Amino acid sequence: AVHRLVVPIAPGRPVAVEKTVALHTSRDTAISDPLGEAVDRASTAAGFPALLDSHIAAWERLWRRADIQVPGQAGRILRFHLFHVLQTLSPHTADLDVGVPARGLHGEAYRGHVFWDELFVLPYLNLHFPEVSRALLNYRHRRLARACRAAAAVGRAGAMYPWQSGSDGREETQQWHLNPRSGRWLPDHSRLQHHVGSAIAYNVWQYCEATGDTEFLHTKGAEMLLQIARFWADLAEFDPGTGRYRIRGVVGPDEYHDAYPGAALPGLDNNTYTNVTAAWVLIRALDLLRRLPAWRREELFERVRLDGDELPRWEEISRRLRVPFHQGVISQFEGYDDLAELDWDAYRARHTSIRRLDRILEAEGDTVNGYKASKQADVLMLGHLFSPAELRTLFRHLGYDLDDEVWRRTVDYYLRRTSHGSTLSGLVHGLVLARARRAEAWSYVQEALEADIADIQGGTTGEGIHLGAMAGTLDLVQRGLTGLGTSEDALWLDPVPLPALSEYGFSLRYRGHWDVGLRRRSGQLEIRVPASEESPIRVVLADRAVTVAPGETCTLVLPAS
Repeated sequence: AVHRLVVPIAPGRPVAVEKTVALHTSRDTAISDPLGEAVDRASTAAGFPALLDSHIAAWERLWRRADIQVPGQAGRILRFHLFHVLQTLSPHTADLDVGVPARGLHGEAYRGHVFWDELFVLPYLNLHFPEVSRALLNYRHRRLARACRAAAAVGRAGAMYPWQSGSDGREETQQWHLNPRSGRWLPDHSRLQHHVGSAIAYNVWQYCEATGDTEFLHTKGAEMLLQIARFWADLAEFDPGTGRYRIRGVVGPDEYHDAYPGAALPGLDNNTYTNVTAAWVLIRALDLLRRLPAWRREELFERVRLDGDELPRWEEISRRLRVPFHQGVISQFEGYDDLAELDWDAYRARHTSIRRLDRILEAEGDTVNGYKASKQADVLMLGHLFSPAELRTLFRHLGYDLDDEVWRRTVDYYLRRTSHGSTLSGLVHGLVLARARRAEAWSYVQEALEADIADIQGGTTGEGIHLGAMAGTLDLVQRGLTGLGTSEDALWLDPVPLPALSEYGFSLRYRGHWDVGLRRRSGQLEIRVPASEESPIRVVLADRAVTVAPGETCTLVLPAS
């Protein structure tokens, strides 16, 4: 519609034009028809001052539940990131059928598709807006049948979630992509990143641990977890040569490596991140089945058509998936050690930025597949998802000894061989190094904070902000610096020293408590639980455990280092 206004204007007398718009679609609830509802809402809307007041009040309510207090420039950037997260995902979107678009709602990049970025978003939302987390998991559950159809189409059982999802949950990943450096179109094999399924399973488990939402875990959550576990169990094949199971033909989070040099078919074997997270999914699925009441387990078996005879094989695979090693470190994938070393200094000398090393090499007629070079954290992503203790336990379950020295060597090894071609890379490295209490953690944290405000990727922010990286910086403070974990009906804390971010405060929504406050300053950690009728909260630290009752504040003195 076009509105033509004719307004007499006199010197010194400003004219203000107010336009009130109401938007409705056929998907909205409690309406008769979209057009009639939009006309009714617009015609009965309050004036501009009242609408502005309600807008301000709505934002104030969001800030109260989500705000994070960090002094200085870092704090201002974190609030900027939080603003963008809340613009995209908030209680206002909880009733909508939406996922986590990689670029938020702020640009055309990736055509609004949903990747694995919720892996970096839900850990923050779980403890502030659990209803939003549940809605995002429901988005995945509505597309579970489509994921099962995708698996069946390639002869697999269970659910094979797409790398890029949109609309009805079919695979939206492009089959060709352009290298702007060379002008050539190249095959795109990123749809082989089946680890997106493990990310969904991880989010289901983390949401339920944080909220105690057993109703979701025992129904929709269990269905997703079991179907994803079933896919991994079917994809794993026994290798008589090693006496272990292997997963072949996949691509890991690194994305640079999508095939072996000279290979006719794409995909890699025994990508460590894929195998270890697949084992974790199988462990969690079996753990859940053991916890379920007998009647619910039978109902679930019937619903997903699961045969109890499958479970012993799941157990065996969860203990015998292969993790390759070389030179005393964890290999990114089978055969990684056979690749050539890259002359990093030479490439840095020739190029202003080598973040997109894959494009640079392809333009030179070479391929990054032949080199020990990663776009972003791959093996080290395990250190982002799991605490050091959880990771040791997981490797022990697989029959491998992962001590602090092996992990330290692994971290150092890949730090020297990563070009950080993704905004997620600095974030993951910052959290992993902070957990390892490494001094260089801050430089990576700083890079994660500046990823969009400084457009460190050289032009990509104009196509849309990086929502996963933004939410990840909030999680880095909330979970990385505090060592916060939710398991065994307790809050686990293991604060790490990061001098540049030694003061922070935020509140959490945890197990019925709406405003649990955590604040660190002057070497002390303060835990405040508001008065309510809820049960006390058990807080576990490395050297002690305390119980904080509603209405109490507990102040803990932290070690100096």
